[in-house]
Amino acid sequence: MKLRWWKYFPLLALILAFSACGSHKTTKNIPADTDPVLTTNPNLKKITEQIQNSPNDAALYFRRGTVLERMQLDSLAFKDYRTATLLDTNNAEYLSAVGNLLFEDKDLTGSVGWLQKAIDKNPTDQKAHLKIAKLFLYIKDYPKAFAEINIALRKNVFNPEGYYLKGMLYKDMKDTAKAISNFLTARQYAPDYADALVQLGVLYIAKKDPIALKYLDDAYIADSSNVFPIYAKGMYYQETNDYEKAKEEFKKCILRNNHYVDAYFNMGYILMQQDSVKKAYHQYDIVTKIDPRNPTGYYDRGYCSEQMDSLKNAVSDYRMAASMDTAYKSPKLALQRLGVK
Repeated sequence: MKLRWWKYFPLLALILAFSACGSHKTTKNIPADTDPVLTTNPNLKKITEQIQNSPNDAALYFRRGTVLERMQLDSLAFKDYRTATLLDTNNAEYLSAVGNLLFEDKDLTGSVGWLQKAIDKNPTDQKAHLKIAKLFLYIKDYPKAFAEINIALRKNVFNPEGYYLKGMLYKDMKDTAKAISNFLTARQYAPDYADALVQLGVLYIAKKDPIALKYLDDAYIADSSNVFPIYAKGMYYQETNDYEKAKEEFKKCILRNNHYVDAYFNMGYILMQQDSVKKAYHQYDIVTKIDPRNPTGYYDRGYCSEQMDSLKNAVSDYRMAASMDTAYKSPKLALQRLGVK
């Protein structure tokens, strides 16, 4: 799946704007609060008023940045975090927050510099070390990732994120037993750690162990904004060939998020296994409407058309899929099978 980098342009513009600013602790280099959300949103209005009364208080900008990040207003959060670092250049937590936000917004190069600044100010900064560990996990440099995690755990042996990241490392290394052990430790120290619960569910799905369902239920209770645990329960039932229960879970997933494309794909797959080609076609047709850049949706819809002897529609969809992803072999082979180019 290709990253849609255009959505990060507002954040990039702010980064470039701030890079030209000095580090003087004065208000003249601090952009004014002009976004209406800062003064109209009830979660932000009070703290914005406090900032207006105390414009040199770095802690206030950091606090508001944290709220903005939770609201997924990353451009505004970056602005506040960056202002906090200008007002208090020695606070590692503020530097780490900038690095963390850049990491989450896929600016890995920019993230490293800020995280390293945080570590220079505070060599035991747990958040910075764990975020750098994520970077090493991303590039599969496992020894360096473990080293960064261990630094954080020496500072706080009860840090659940450290064990979660170790679990992710072992999972990536295909050591399922150690991965499960570390995810369980993360849950021990943080019972509602949704990400750890999801990973436990996924790993037990691979084992076709019904305990996966309990972990996934707990994950959804911990974070009901994420429908993946419901989808994953459907996957468990699909993997154990309980298609009716699988369809129930995929329907629940779609009811809570009708743009969750994978649930439609899985519904289509099960319907194909049940010889309900027309119904499967409808699922893939929905995919092409809610995710029109997804070549697999067109290919699968084309395959259904082929099975229903609607060859003109099948060829059209196969050609669309092939044109959208030139490395996608299935539509090319389907066109060859039908004797068309």
